Amino acid sequence: MNYIYIFGTIFFTIYGQIILKWRLNQFGSLPESFSGKASFLFHALMDIYIISGFLSAFVASIFWMAAMTKFEITVAYPFMSLAPALVFFIGVFLLGETFTWGKVIGLFLIIIGTIVTVKF
Repeated sequence: MNYIYIFGTIFFTIYGQIILKWRLNQFGSLPESFSGKASFLFHALMDIYIISGFLSAFVASIFWMAAMTKFEITVAYPFMSLAPALVFFIGVFLLGETFTWGKVIGLFLIIIGTIVTVKF
């Protein structure tokens, strides 16, 4: 049951990052001018989805604090390396990002490294 804290951390971290990327893609590129950047950031920070992404990061931190009371950091932290693998698949399928075999092989190595770190 304690692993729910680790997986809560991963879930809310990923949610926040995916939502931020999705919405910022819709806003377009950051303008070059200072006033353009200020306007861009103001509108982005008022977006309900972006606000939810920031709140998600806060909730992830609370889950992480709970996880730190239940696990040694050397056990809990390697699980955080699963986030890039999940983000990769979500990015490819939901955001239309680039799929490459090099990324898949790298993610496979990360997952193997996580297993080795946690189990041995």
